[in-house]
Amino acid sequence: MNVKTDTKEKFRVITPMENQVSAIMAEELANVLLECRENEPAHAILNMEQVEDINAEALQKLGWVAKQFQSEKRSFVVCSFRKTPLQLATDLELLIVLNYAPTESEAWDILQMEEIEREFLGEEEDENNPAK
Repeated sequence: MNVKTDTKEKFRVITPMENQVSAIMAEELANVLLECRENEPAHAILNMEQVEDINAEALQKLGWVAKQFQSEKRSFVVCSFRKTPLQLATDLELLIVLNYAPTESEAWDILQMEEIEREFLGEEEDENNPAK
């Protein structure tokens, strides 16, 4: 699968350069995204602006990827769905799981807020555990 990767200071923006994403392609995309967690920056935005069509199985795979990021306290945001993929994600009730933002700019904002939250909670945990 052809993807564009734009590495920023604190996250990566992965943009599929295909207009259709099948389940097989979603598996390849999932591998690209999961590799992001292994190297800094380990947070990712999936920009879907080029994708005009995606099937339910592929969207569910992206939901699984989102849960993998969350389980490791990493940020993952999906943004810029076109009309048809947005409707399918809505119908499948995946927008919250995918941490969806309408634009890439809003996705950046979500990542920044999550970073602040992690820092705050980290400080709070340190205060509650003086042995550190």
